[in-house]
Amino acid sequence: MSGQHVYRIDERLPEGTDARALLGGKGAGLAEMARLGVPVPPAFTLTTEVCRHYRERGGYPEGLREQVEAALRWIEAQVGRRFGDPSEPLLVSVRSGAPVSMPGMMDTILNLGLNDETVEGLAATTGNRRFAFDAYRRLLQMYGDVVLGVDHARFEEAFAALKAELGDPRMSDTDVPAEALERLVTTYKAVIEAEAGEPFPQDPQAQLWGAIGAVFASWDNPRAQRYRRMAGIDPAMGTACNVQAMVFGNLGDDSGSGVAFTRNPSTGEKALYGEYLPNAQGEDVVAGIRTPWPLTAAAAAPGQEDRSLERRQPEVFAEVQRLCARLEEHFRDMQDVEFTVEHGKVWLLQTRTGKRTAQAAIRIAVDMVDEGLLDPPGAVLRVDAAALEQVLHPRLPGPEQLRERGIAPLAQGLPASPGAASGRIVFDADEAERRVAAGERVVLLRRETSPEDVHGMKVAEAIVTATGGMTSHAAVVARGLGKTCVAGVSALEVDEHARMARVRTEDGAAVELADGARLTVDGTRGLLYQGALEVEAAATMPEFDRLMGWADEVRRLRVRVNADTPAQARFGRSLGAEGIGLCRTEHMFFAEERLLAVRCLVLAEGEPERARWLQRIEPMLRGDFEAIFEAMDGLPVTIRLLDWPLHEFLPREQTELRAVAEALGVPLEEVERRTRQLGEVNPMLGHRGARVGVTHPSIYRSQVRAILGAALACRSRGVDARPEIMLPVVALAEEVALLRRHVEEEAEALFEREGSRCDFAVGTMIELPRACLVAADIARHAEFFSFGTNDLTQTTFGMSRDDAGKFLPAYMDEAQGLLRFDPWARLDEAGVGTLVRMAVESGRGARPSLHLGLCGEHGGDPASVDFCHRVGLDYVSCSPPRLPVARLAAAQAALRHLPDGP
Repeated sequence: MSGQHVYRIDERLPEGTDARALLGGKGAGLAEMARLGVPVPPAFTLTTEVCRHYRERGGYPEGLREQVEAALRWIEAQVGRRFGDPSEPLLVSVRSGAPVSMPGMMDTILNLGLNDETVEGLAATTGNRRFAFDAYRRLLQMYGDVVLGVDHARFEEAFAALKAELGDPRMSDTDVPAEALERLVTTYKAVIEAEAGEPFPQDPQAQLWGAIGAVFASWDNPRAQRYRRMAGIDPAMGTACNVQAMVFGNLGDDSGSGVAFTRNPSTGEKALYGEYLPNAQGEDVVAGIRTPWPLTAAAAAPGQEDRSLERRQPEVFAEVQRLCARLEEHFRDMQDVEFTVEHGKVWLLQTRTGKRTAQAAIRIAVDMVDEGLLDPPGAVLRVDAAALEQVLHPRLPGPEQLRERGIAPLAQGLPASPGAASGRIVFDADEAERRVAAGERVVLLRRETSPEDVHGMKVAEAIVTATGGMTSHAAVVARGLGKTCVAGVSALEVDEHARMARVRTEDGAAVELADGARLTVDGTRGLLYQGALEVEAAATMPEFDRLMGWADEVRRLRVRVNADTPAQARFGRSLGAEGIGLCRTEHMFFAEERLLAVRCLVLAEGEPERARWLQRIEPMLRGDFEAIFEAMDGLPVTIRLLDWPLHEFLPREQTELRAVAEALGVPLEEVERRTRQLGEVNPMLGHRGARVGVTHPSIYRSQVRAILGAALACRSRGVDARPEIMLPVVALAEEVALLRRHVEEEAEALFEREGSRCDFAVGTMIELPRACLVAADIARHAEFFSFGTNDLTQTTFGMSRDDAGKFLPAYMDEAQGLLRFDPWARLDEAGVGTLVRMAVESGRGARPSLHLGLCGEHGGDPASVDFCHRVGLDYVSCSPPRLPVARLAAAQAALRHLPDGP
């Protein structure tokens, strides 16, 4: 750890230092703005190294206090006020700032330095007693909550009681008079002493160090940990801590606070976008407590244009616009800027790369190429590949089309995050998690959201808030999560305790929305509808096609789709699939009319009886394969021979058992006996995959006839069918040799009968550790390997994916430090990845022409795709919605791993 722990924003870092890693995103942004000459209140940053020292050793590094004191003296010299001076007090904010954006997950304290003496000095120097005591009550509330652990609700209850005492429970905070705020300060101090067991510290230095400790401690609070797990952020990086001179947006109508995005974060349109609250501090804007006004007149509701910053304070607006344009040009990316206006003077408090929807990210990246700010490879690297699933967000028909069907919107709010979704209403995040775990789709309905709600927001189909704006917590987090969101529904009253909401309609009536009621959310237009409405497929974007074109030019990895039906195959091809990497034949049996035949096949005794049911099933499969080959004309189609989870096909209910008995022509008791006989203790490791082909070769031979018969039929019609037959769950090279012999014998017999031939490949799915260890032997009998990393992860970890949810959270708990991510969501490079790498090297050593792919769910995860590029695979395969993700991730991997770097 270096000897310098504190950096002023005017100081240069040592050569080669990663500013974001050391100073966090907020601190690096402040320093860069200061270097550009942008108006930034003086500030200094305690580095992320201090946080790591604090976490590991429970204290601060030697020399930190002296460095903080020196930096504080520098701020005093810059602003002409002194920290703790009763006549002209300096107030500061203390804010977190991680290297990776974690909006609202950690803690902030404003107005530090106020006490019973300095509040009088602040009142005197500003000539505004109401402002001084408003600042003091804010400090008491934030410090009591964040540092001393007093329940936030206790302060809200006291404030609500004061407003009721003043005769107006709905009174705006800004209308509470100075005398009442002085009484509220006294009440808040009493609340703190009663709840925390100690008085609020009157010593500003004690306040400062209490706040610094709380910021570092907030790196490990539950909501931050939960967010890091969701976003895959390394808990070891820690947060920086920024101490900055306060500027005040709550000094009157010529002051205020706002958030500006240099482009629209929902659509990507090149236009200043954001919100502003007069006579307010920044926390009021982002917390969603008050619904702010738009920056521009164009974004205002009809008739309310004069409330925009552009109309209210045109000189201020012009300055905000100028500064935002300068920052975007400098960073060459859309910026999210926090600003405060103090008596008409604009101060920038933060700039960071703005969170945006996938649609906006694509448009911004492509537009910036056209504007000369980026080149095509830069645009490819700029878009978050994982977010591309959002591009396929469904949407609702337009309001006019719905009105023609007699469907009118229930209420309107702000279109905070696009898309459309339906679900049952829930009123708290924990309940959202519980209901989603039980298989429900939910809409999280809140007065406003807070960082504590993020786990519920993640699982919900959509988020709706009664207050807040387009830059509120709900809006920003929803866009980051790719969730549909409508914010600031002013007609909505939410009673979270009673689990009830009420919507005031235009005619004055009230519509009640109870817990569990169905609601449809149109995040693209900001509309709410009662009940569950059908949604449409997402609209295409020309910018998406251009970005994907650039990506396809540079990627080496091919991208295929996992598809089991002709419809999935057609959908996958429309999204750029270059073939099918996994067609699971057992999934073709789930249709009701086929399930009975398959159950009879499973429970048949003896080859003659089994052959009778295979004769019924084979034409069904052949028809499917023909349609799939037609959809993939000219592209490879990898078809996995039967890998049934046997227990999923066995009949359970009496009606199912009776139907099988009737079809087989045997007594019910006989079917029950056979079902019991086939039951397995551990189906995951039971009679499945290649073991079915070894014990019942007629099943695999029948499938081969269906596949190759379909290919011949297609080729006779001019369709270029390219079948690849895959043998699943192999552990022995001898299994592959035996099963390949069955395949080739059946193929030759078919070709002789039909009088025509077609090319096909035979390979295997590598999903067992032993198969990786003997890959060289297996490769002598296989033309391709496809790594089935779902099962390979299960067998490597010795965990069932279906049951791991019961204990995996304990493994992913940061305090335990066992797993940083879900190994079924991101490939475990250290264990599973080592097996894959070993199999690649030994398999290609035995057969240099061996074609290699991956078809587990990891094929759509960007980090796993990067691994596949590095290890030398030829392709990845994933589910249709993740195809754009895989294509872009493959391109980004190619650019990141160029010999000379990107």
